[in-house]
Amino acid sequence: MLEKLERELMLVARCNLLTPRDRKGQAGQTGNQPGSQTTQTQTDQTDQTDQTGQCSGARLDRSAYFLLSFLDTEGALSIGQLADALGLDVSTVNRQTGALLRAGLLERIPDPKGGLARKLRATTLGAERLAADRERRRAKLERVLTGWTPEEVRRFEDALTRFNREVEADEGRTWPRPENAQDT
Repeated sequence: MLEKLERELMLVARCNLLTPRDRKGQAGQTGNQPGSQTTQTQTDQTDQTDQTGQCSGARLDRSAYFLLSFLDTEGALSIGQLADALGLDVSTVNRQTGALLRAGLLERIPDPKGGLARKLRATTLGAERLAADRERRRAKLERVLTGWTPEEVRRFEDALTRFNREVEADEGRTWPRPENAQDT
């Protein structure tokens, strides 16, 4: 019984519909090479990151989407707070946020509560890019679920929410949701 569920979850995790990413060797095919021409369709189908890891083009990469989504719900956080919340090494979060800072999607601000550590928050551009990516993802979901009844969609959503909350409880780390976000 769990074999099918494990396989299905693996397929969801690698699904480009929700978490698109460049794969090795594809960058040149999508117009990242100098002198190549990129159509809007190609740009919409792939992530665009330059050689320094900065986000560019029409779509955020996985880590940018993840970090911006987290900060959007939780509010401004320090790199240490982000690393703790996400269960990642500080150097990993520092590298990922550095790319977002260089791309103008994040900014450093003084701690609103007066602490010494500077906090990170999305810039206006970062918030706009996150909103655009969310809209693209929702449109793709709508296309995939076209043949589903509203009841089927609701049951699927309920089951995934329950599953994710149980995983979060098992790991002792919750993903922030708007309904239980902190005041910022």
